[in-house]
Parts: sequence; C-alpha cells; structure tokens
Amino acid sequence: MPPIATGGPRPDLVLTSARQPGDTELSTVHLSGGLITRIGAASDRPAGVAAVDLGGRFVIPGLWDEHVHMTQWALGTQRIDLSGAASAAAAAGLVRSGLEQADRSVTAVGVGFRDATWPDEPSVELLDEATSGHPTALISHDLHCVWLNSAAALRYGVPLDRSGLLREEAAFALTRELGRLPDDVVDGWVRQAGVRAAAQGVVGVVDFEMAWNRDPWLRRIAGGFGSVRVEAGVYSQDLDRARREGLSTGLPLPGGAGLLRTGPLKVLIDGSLNTRTAYCVDPYPHGGHGLLTVSEEDLLALLKEAAAADFLPAVHAIGDAANAVALDAFAAAGISGRIEHAQFVRQEDFARFGTLGLTASVQPAHALDDRDTADANWAGRTGRAFPLRSLLDGGAVLALGSDAPVARLDPWLAMSAATTRSGPDGREPWHPEQALTRSEALAASSRGSGRLRPGSPADLAVLDVDPLTAPDDVFGAMPVAATLVAGVFRHRDSALAGLS
Repeated sequence: MPPIATGGPRPDLVLTSARQPGDTELSTVHLSGGLITRIGAASDRPAGVAAVDLGGRFVIPGLWDEHVHMTQWALGTQRIDLSGAASAAAAAGLVRSGLEQADRSVTAVGVGFRDATWPDEPSVELLDEATSGHPTALISHDLHCVWLNSAAALRYGVPLDRSGLLREEAAFALTRELGRLPDDVVDGWVRQAGVRAAAQGVVGVVDFEMAWNRDPWLRRIAGGFGSVRVEAGVYSQDLDRARREGLSTGLPLPGGAGLLRTGPLKVLIDGSLNTRTAYCVDPYPHGGHGLLTVSEEDLLALLKEAAAADFLPAVHAIGDAANAVALDAFAAAGISGRIEHAQFVRQEDFARFGTLGLTASVQPAHALDDRDTADANWAGRTGRAFPLRSLLDGGAVLALGSDAPVARLDPWLAMSAATTRSGPDGREPWHPEQALTRSEALAASSRGSGRLRPGSPADLAVLDVDPLTAPDDVFGAMPVAATLVAGVFRHRDSALAGLS
C-alpha cells in the first residue's frame, strides 16, 4: 500500500524508513502533539526535525490489554508459582520448596493453581503438612478460589471446612487482604510490570483491580509510573462514590499526566469455569448450574444507573446462561457496553452481540489453559467455548486481553492463542474453527484497524519483523524494537538507530 500523504502541523518527530504490516514500500511517519499527523513517502523528511531511522522495521498501532488486574499481576510476579502443579500433592510440594528460606512472620502466598482437573483434592491437612505452621494462602489462577492452611485461617479469622478452600466473595476479600503491603513496595512492582508491558508493545491497559482504583494510580503516576496508559475501572459497589466525585468512563483524571482515564463500570454476575461457578444452562457433571450472583432485575437496574452516570458497563459473564442474562439486560436497557470473558455462549446468542453493538472483551490464552477443564465440564459443547470466530462473525467488536494474573500480560501470547488455538506444549489446535486471522487479532488488540491512520494517537509499536508473515513461533514471541505513547519513547531497544 502506498504511503498516505496528508497535511498537518510541523512534526515534533519523524520516524523514517518505516513500513506497515504487509507493505514493501518505505514511508515516514510524522508525529506532533501526541498524534500521527502525516504518513508520507520515504523521501518526505522535513529539514531540522528530529528523526529516528527505523531501518525498514514495521510500525503498528500500540497494543492494549483490555482486561488486567494490575496489582494482582505485579504481586504474582513475587509469589510462589503453582501453574505447573498437576495435582494438589504437587502444589503442596512446590509450596514446601518455596518456604525453605521464607520469613514465618509473613504470610506465604502462591498463585496460579488449577484444581478443576486435579486427580486428588485440596485439603487443610495436606497443606498443613507441607507448610509446618507457616501461614500460607494459595490463590487459584482465576482468582475465584483461595486454599488456606490452618495457620493462615487463624491469622485472618477465616472459618474453613476440611478442603481449606474459599470461593467467590470470600476468596476475593482475602485476596484483597493479602495485597495489603506497603504502598511503595507494591507501586515499585507495578512500575516494573509497566516497563515489561511497554517492552512488548503495550501502550495501555484496562485495569479491573478489585479496589477503589483511581487513587492508587494517581499516586503511582505522581511517583514516576509512565510506561503505559491506564483506564482504571470502577466496580458496581463504588458507583455512588464515583458519581459523587464526578467520574465517568473515558474522563481524563487531573494529575494523571495525560495517561490516566476512568475506565468502565465492572459488574460480576457469575463465577468461573475452574471453580464450576460459571452460570450455565446445562448442569455440571458434579451437579448444579453454577452461580448467578446478580439477579436479572438488579442487573438491569445497574445498567440503567451506569448509563445515567455516563459509565460504560462491563459485565463479567462466563457461562452460557450468564451471557444470555447479560444480553437480555443490555437489550432491555437499550444501551451498549462490554461483556467480559464471554467464554461460553449459546448458538442463538452470537448475533445478539452485533445487534446490540456490544464489545466482547475476551482472553484467548484461556482457551489453551482451560481446554481440558472445558472438555470435562462442557462435554460435547466446547465448539461454542472461547468462541472468537463466532463472536466476530456475529458482529461483536472484539477486544483482546489477558485477565492477568490469570494469564501473562503478553499481547503476543494472546494473539498467538487467538490465531493458532494451540500453545507451546505441542498439542493439536483446539477447535481451530474458532481462530482469528492475524489481521483480525492485531485489530482486536489495538482498538482499530491494525494500521496507522493520520489523526490517531501516536501510540505505536515498532517490530523487527512483519507480524502478518512471521512464523508462528516468532509471532508468539514478537521482538519489539520500540514503543511510543503520545509520541514519546517508553521502550527502545538498543539496536534501534538513534536520533539524527
């Protein structure tokens, strides 16, 4: 495609010898005032303007992770990794090893276990034996379950049954308590996480941390956080407070250095697949349909309140029955919004996403992580599980994310999962009919077409290879040479040519 030449103000910076995905011709990208103002020919370089020679590298709109829990992700990088545990006994063994040099005055925390397919069951007795009285709390990969030993239950005043498991709201409450560390410590870890995200081409995150989110982010930005943009979500229990303080979705926040906006209003209406609490039409093999945690009437009222307060609703719905409830509520309210996860959807409901103008905020890596759990609990119906192609064909706007720490904050992992429906474990693709093309995955990760447009924010990622033609293994671990937010370098590889 030839370069797009448009008029515009004198640039602050010009990126020369640039290409867009699929292009062979070189072009220049003019940036001014935080925007892309012009995409010109290779020779279109005004004198006296700072320039960076990209050496034929590929430039794409910067990537967004549309669903993260940023504090939990940062904390998780400092905790015992249980993601590889294939049984309760194996998880206990990992904890035992992780506690060898640990300070007993501090609660030990593990993250990432997946008990839905374990051949054995968690128990207080098993964890007590592994931890020898050291207070220990293990958080499941989906954040909907916490496994405690007796010492931790005593420390936090939590009643336990023999399993030692807390689920849903009890698990959320304890997870919040486990994150109560000194602000400077947590903020330092979040800052490191932001730097790592920028190094992967990420320019923004939608943060659904389960807390009043505005104030920590203002503090972090005042303290030097500046790697990526942040849209700080608000939970339904804080809607009245947000309304009193004049917040609404998309509103830039004073003191946010141009990086911080108010995000959507998050409403959780069911649980998760791993805990078998996602609300489903058909019963689980062990019995029950999961949990509907907000009634249809209450959800409709919340959506109307959100719209009146200029909040975009983001409804967590995983099971097919929960997605039907969410769609009915959006239709009755007469508004658009987002459905977070949309992991399991009735065939007749796909087209309703398009009819209602809804965004499906989805996490493709979960299809790889949860395929066995889905096959075990949704047997014979997984053709409509993690249904990216069916959602897109039904007219949904797709927005890709990680749900970190449920999966890594890594857009290339998400896009690789979306396009191959397989992972590095070498297993056959799972329901490849639900895959996206690379162009579709890039568009769903960059809030647009996947191509640069004059007038768009100068939020860019510079790649060493063409993302449309790179081999699958390279695409899934894409080398990112630079990331710019509002025309300012937030990440820059040492190999990239300097200012000239």
